Amino acid sequence: QVQFVESGGGLVQPGGSLRLSCEASGFTFSNYAMSWHRQAPGKGRELVASIGSTGRSTTYIDSLKGRFTISRDNAKNTTYLQMNSLKPDDTAVYYCKRTRYSDSWGQGTQVTVSS
Repeated sequence: QVQFVESGGGLVQPGGSLRLSCEASGFTFSNYAMSWHRQAPGKGRELVASIGSTGRSTTYIDSLKGRFTISRDNAKNTTYLQMNSLKPDDTAVYYCKRTRYSDSWGQGTQVTVSS
């Protein structure tokens, strides 16, 4: 079945960086666009960034442009999210899934930005 395993989160100070990874299985990874989402405490889940199946096209929510970079390695069935200049408002659990598919969510990876 379709599965996603997110990793790379942790506690980081404001201004710091993290690189999240999402390993996918159960489908032909290179055929699908992928997205990262996040859910902050007490808030709904929001789309953060998406990447096309070949990696050539990417989209981001406006508030994250220039700080976050989504990428993928189709040989490793893995999607990445490089997060720079982190802010306390970036604190959330981060998830990945296929773009526009109603996949079951993975366990996510916790990102906490705090001094």
